[in-house]
Amino acid sequence: MVMRSNFQLSLLLCIIAVTAHAQNDPAPSLNIGDPAPPLQVGEWIKGTPVQRFEKGQVYVVEFWATWCGPCIMAMPHLSSLAREYQDKVIILGIDVMEKLTTSMKKVKDFVDSMGHRMDYRVAAEDSNFTEASWFGASGEQGIPKSFVVNAEGKLAWIGHPDDIDEILQKIVNNTWDIKEALARRNENKRLEELDHSVMDTLNTYVRDIYPGDLGRPYSALLLINEIVRKEPKLKYAPIIASNTFSSLLKTDPHKAYEYGKEVLVTPTFEDPPYQNLIDLIKWYSDKINISAEIYELGAEAYQAKINKYAKYIDIPNNYNNMADMYWRAKNKVKAINAQQKAIEALKSEKNFSAIKIAAFEDRLHQYKRMYIRTAK
Repeated sequence: MVMRSNFQLSLLLCIIAVTAHAQNDPAPSLNIGDPAPPLQVGEWIKGTPVQRFEKGQVYVVEFWATWCGPCIMAMPHLSSLAREYQDKVIILGIDVMEKLTTSMKKVKDFVDSMGHRMDYRVAAEDSNFTEASWFGASGEQGIPKSFVVNAEGKLAWIGHPDDIDEILQKIVNNTWDIKEALARRNENKRLEELDHSVMDTLNTYVRDIYPGDLGRPYSALLLINEIVRKEPKLKYAPIIASNTFSSLLKTDPHKAYEYGKEVLVTPTFEDPPYQNLIDLIKWYSDKINISAEIYELGAEAYQAKINKYAKYIDIPNNYNNMADMYWRAKNKVKAINAQQKAIEALKSEKNFSAIKIAAFEDRLHQYKRMYIRTAK
C-alpha cells in the first residue's frame, strides 16, 4: 500500500512538473514574424557582400561550418535553389561555430574547393555575435540551419535546408502564412519541451543495469498513459515513444509492434525516432525474447531511415543491418535482397573497401546457403 501511494505521489509530482515547465519556460526573444537580426560578418569570402536586408528582397541565411558533414551535404541543394531563384532570392552561407584551430585560410580553401557545389554568397563571422543574435535568441541549436527572411525583412521560416523547397516557393509567391508558421513553431517548441521534461523521471523506471533487471515497465506505462491523457499530442513524441516502445517490449510484444508501426509513420515536432526503435530492438535482443514481427519492424525502421536521410547516412551499413533484422525475423528472402542492396550501395561508392565488400559478400553467401538448406 505504501509503495502504491509513493508511486501515485511521484506520478502526481511529475505531471505537475510537466505542466509547470510548459507554463514557465521563457519564449525565445527571436521568433518567426520578428524583424531579422542585422548581419555582422568578419569577412566576405565569395560573391557580392550584403550589408543589410533590403526591402522587397527575399534572403536565405544558411549557417554552416567546415567540420559539419550535413552542412556540406546540403550545399549542392542550396546552390540549385540559388540558381533557380537567382532573380528573386539571395542565399547567404555564413560560417559559424568553427573550431578554434580552423584558420580563415582553411575556410577560404574549403569554399574554393566546393566550386559550383557552393554556388552562392559566403561569409564568415568574426565573433559570437551572429551565433548569439540568431541561434541564441531563437532557441535553435545545431547546423545546418536556414533562416528565411521575407521581402518585408521579417523572419518567415527556420529549419533544415532540406525542408526549404516548398516553403521558399510560397514565400517568394507571397502565399506563405507567417502567422500560421509562428503558431506551428511555438506549438512544436512547447511539445518538445514537454517531451524532454519527462525524460529524467521515465529513466528511473528503465533500469536494465543488471542481468534480469528490466526495471518497472508497468509503472512507466501508467505514467506515460497519464501524461498522454493530459496532452495527447505527446503520444508519439520521441522520448515518450522510446519509453512506451521499450516498456511494451517487456510487457506485450505485439502491442509494441503495433505501436512501433504507428511511430514510424507519425512525425510530431520532428521526424519519427527511427534509430531509437532500432537501438531498443538491438539492446533487448539478448535480454528478452524478441518476436519475428519486432525484428521486421526494425528492418522497416532501417528502410524509413534510409528513405529520409539517404544523403547523410552510411547506406551500405544500414542495408547490411537491415538484412540482419530480416534474417532474425526468419524472412530469408528479404534478408538476401537487403544484403544485395548493401553490396550494390557499397560498390557505387568511390574508393570502396575491398575488405568490406568481401565481408558483405560472405554474409550474402551465408544467407543463400542457409536459405537453400532450409528450403530443401
